[in-house]
Parts: sequence; C-alpha cells; structure tokens
Amino acid sequence: MDWSVVWEYREWFIRGIMYTILLTTVATTLGTVMGLFIGLAKMSSSKLLRIPAAIYVEVFRGTPLFVQIFLFHFAVIPSFWETFFPGEPSPEPLFTGFVALTLNAAAYIAEIFRAGIQSIDPGQMEAARSLGMTKGMAMRLVIIPQAFVRMLPPLGNEFITLLKDSSLLAAISVTELAYAGINIAKSTFERYPPYLTIAAIYLIMTLFLSRVVVRGLEKRYTPR
Repeated sequence: MDWSVVWEYREWFIRGIMYTILLTTVATTLGTVMGLFIGLAKMSSSKLLRIPAAIYVEVFRGTPLFVQIFLFHFAVIPSFWETFFPGEPSPEPLFTGFVALTLNAAAYIAEIFRAGIQSIDPGQMEAARSLGMTKGMAMRLVIIPQAFVRMLPPLGNEFITLLKDSSLLAAISVTELAYAGINIAKSTFERYPPYLTIAAIYLIMTLFLSRVVVRGLEKRYTPR
C-alpha cells in the first residue's frame, strides 16, 4: 500500500470535503424549512393540506434515496428542463444532488416536527389562546420553541445521516468526498489508502457533529 497517494491527491480530498459539507448544509437548511411547513400541513384539519403532505412523506420515506437520485437526475429534472427551458443544457449533477437530498430530508424532518409539536401538552396551546394569542402566534411563540428542544437530537441525527447519504451522489458524478476517493483509487490503482481515508474523514465529521455540535446545542437550549 502506497499511502503517499493521500498526500499527493490531498486537493481532491479537500474539494470533496467542501462539496460534502456544502451539500449537507444546504440540503438540511432547505429541508428544515420545507419540513416545517409539510409537518404543519400534515397536522392540519384541512384534507387539502393533510393528504398531499402525508403522501409526500410516505413516498420519500418509503423509497430509497439512491433511486430518488437517479429518478431526478435522469428523468424528472431533464424532462422539466426540456419543457420550460428548451435548447438549454441540463443542470449540473450538483443541482440534482441538492434537489434530491433536500426533498428527501424534508420528508424526514417533517415527521420530526410533527412528533415534536404533538409531544407538547395541549394545555400549552389552550393557555396561549386564553391570553389572546391567535393559533399561529401560539404555535410560533409557545409551542415550536418548546418542541425545538425535543427535536434537537433527531434533527442532529438527520443531519449526520444526510452527510453520509451524500456519498450516494458519487453515482451521478457529483464531486463530493466519496467521488474523490473512487477517482483517486482508479487513477492510482491503490485501493486501501483512498477508501480508508474517506472512511476516516466521514467518521471524524460525524463524530464532530454528534459529540460537539449537537451536544453543544442541546446543552445551550435545554432548560436548567
């Protein structure tokens, strides 16, 4: 095994790390915003909101992310682009990666929001309404802040899961960390150094997120 290839191709690893962090951060951020609205829609008394939200969650949670990535990259996005932007080249694989990861994360985060909000005692809503708050104000100022503390651990787990799942985008040539390792292995004919290196980098990133970031947020927002 020639471990010198790790240093020789260090720029590939660095670029892969940057793309992995970018993909995960953007997808989680947008997925959280979407997930909040989908989760609220799923709890709505209106069937026009509740049923589509429930279908969305079930479809994206019930099908493999790998299949979703291929479906968006080779079918949905090209068809959309040909319809609305005829003659224009299809978006880069990175765009497909953002779309697939975001939509998938939104489904899981919607369930996290739903479970977190429903875990709050209904009396909290009643007390807020008795003080003259509208349902929207009570949800925004009373319910969601309390639920947020309970949602931190599963939200942190979703972020970590998404970081690891971003490696699936190597299949459509997104230049994230796994793609870098695969191409270094192909270029150097070395197998163990590139793959063990990306495995170690993923481990370091997930440990940092779970032990430092998530736990830090929990300590900061947990009532004492």
